Amino acid sequence: MQYRKLGKSDLELPIITLGALNFGFFCDEQRSISTIHAAIDNGVNCIDTAPTYGGMKGKSEDITGKAVKGIRDEVILATKFGTDPATGRSSIKGGGSRSYIIEAVENSLRSLDTDYIDLYQMHFPDTETHIEETLRALEDLTQSGKVRYIGASNFNADQLSESIKISIESNINQFASIQTRYSMLTRNMEDDLLPVCENSDVSILPYFPLESGFLTGKIKRGEDAKKGTRLALWKGAFTSEEWFDFIDQIEEYGKEINKSLLEISLGWVAKRKMVSSVLVGATSPEQMIENIHAISWEMSDDEMERIDQIILS
Repeated sequence: MQYRKLGKSDLELPIITLGALNFGFFCDEQRSISTIHAAIDNGVNCIDTAPTYGGMKGKSEDITGKAVKGIRDEVILATKFGTDPATGRSSIKGGGSRSYIIEAVENSLRSLDTDYIDLYQMHFPDTETHIEETLRALEDLTQSGKVRYIGASNFNADQLSESIKISIESNINQFASIQTRYSMLTRNMEDDLLPVCENSDVSILPYFPLESGFLTGKIKRGEDAKKGTRLALWKGAFTSEEWFDFIDQIEEYGKEINKSLLEISLGWVAKRKMVSSVLVGATSPEQMIENIHAISWEMSDDEMERIDQIILS
């Protein structure tokens, strides 16, 4: 397993991180724990969760805590704060306020059954609260030892730049990483967010690198996604005729280099600038191991150039 440094921190993350969105949602507790153990046993010691993951009741943190009990010091736990529990996809009003953060971290510590969180991430920007208040609250948490490092998620370039500026001016910890949607098919962050990350040594943790399973090759043109999968749940939000045309070209090139669509999809993201670890969900031990094997190769510069030509064609 390859490991990479996370921003300016002293954390080293595996090139693939297990995203825990599915636990308690698309798979039950026993299967979730088995999946986490399969990841850890194969070198993936970073688990990324959130209070709103695992369905409307947010079971993911609880399940993750049970899975790592007794081996906590061997695992990097990443969780988040500030998400609207009603949707799980947007910021809650005041979710960046000091009072909210202090309460949220205690809730997550209890759910995860741990004394500290390795990477505590702001899930979405909070337009109701000035980012300085958020950063100062997070600074206090790092000074207390409850949080080791902080990260952002779903920030745009201006929001990340502002947070870095304030961290520098106030001499407090800055975000070590940012989670953002990034895949062969979703590259808009390269225009503005990526340069900010490069200039300030902020690591990128891409999510949806497989576009919720679309870039695994398991769904074919004209077929419906398998019932019970995220691709089926979002009813075609990750599919289009144009994207199917792209997959046809990538799979054809994959035959030349003896790589599957899954291997190319993960290998491409892993090779991009500033990427420390690629977030991949799994709903079974077998799927987790499949993803680990798929990312365990290094794409050459020539292969990257050829794939980029296909993407831009």
